[in-house]
Amino acid sequence: MDELRRIDLNLLLTLHALLTERHVTRAAVRLHKSQPAVSHSLAQLRVHFNDKLLIRRDGYMALTAKAQSLMGPLESSLMGLNSLLAEADFDPATARARLRLSLSDYAAKTVFPSVVRRVRAQAPGIELAVSQASRETMQAQLVDGELDLALGIFPEPAVDILVEDLFPDRFVSVADQSALPADGMLSLEEWLHRPHVMLALRPDANDEIERTLSAMGLRRHIVLALPHWTAAVELIEGTDLILTIAEKALGGMERFATLRCFEPPLALPKIAYQQAWHARKAGDPALGWLRQCFVEAYPPIVVDAGTDVAH
Repeated sequence: MDELRRIDLNLLLTLHALLTERHVTRAAVRLHKSQPAVSHSLAQLRVHFNDKLLIRRDGYMALTAKAQSLMGPLESSLMGLNSLLAEADFDPATARARLRLSLSDYAAKTVFPSVVRRVRAQAPGIELAVSQASRETMQAQLVDGELDLALGIFPEPAVDILVEDLFPDRFVSVADQSALPADGMLSLEEWLHRPHVMLALRPDANDEIERTLSAMGLRRHIVLALPHWTAAVELIEGTDLILTIAEKALGGMERFATLRCFEPPLALPKIAYQQAWHARKAGDPALGWLRQCFVEAYPPIVVDAGTDVAH
């Protein structure tokens, strides 16, 4: 306990904000403090740890090796203290927190709007900061403490990453009716040779569809790769393109008079859309409340009469 007497515990909150944001001004905003006050605290922390902690590199602020080694133990300790001091019954109406999320526009369309409405109605003191990244990057950010919650598909979660299923989904293919035969179906050979749109944050991504094809020794003809789920549907009408996409991302298909959904001519894996967080965040009451919001957010799917998948 002697070391605790040598430091103001408020400095540890400032240290956490600085190491997370890697920017004095953003840390000040996060802490609701002035920039000079945070700069002064950084100077004190540098003296205490005998290390610069943050250094400028290639125009950005980077963590020193010492700072990187502090991040995990610091976050775990602060979470433990927060759990110790938290009220037995978490009250979202009076809670104040800033939570960092990563999700795609698929989640932004299917599940996030109802979560935002619930947060604003029940927990107006909780702020949400949203980014977008690949599943590999999201997991790395959870491990590094840069994210609180990630939404996506995590078939092989990293060590200490906890995962919870939110809702099931499945893949369907979409094409303009002019690019389909009269029965609206394609053989596997036809499907493979048609021009495809791939949804991925990186053109070389190896997603569930690509892994399934690779296991069969097959490849599809990808002519367009993009990360925007909603925009992808907009691109299909009036073209010869085929898009294979999660079914729940197709809300509003009635806007496209000539688009048709059909079963892909191969067995693709079912999707379990998930939320993921680091084990050290398991006791965070604000994050736990938000996770429950996501669990309860997805309403039963309503399929429009004009968008049934062909069988």
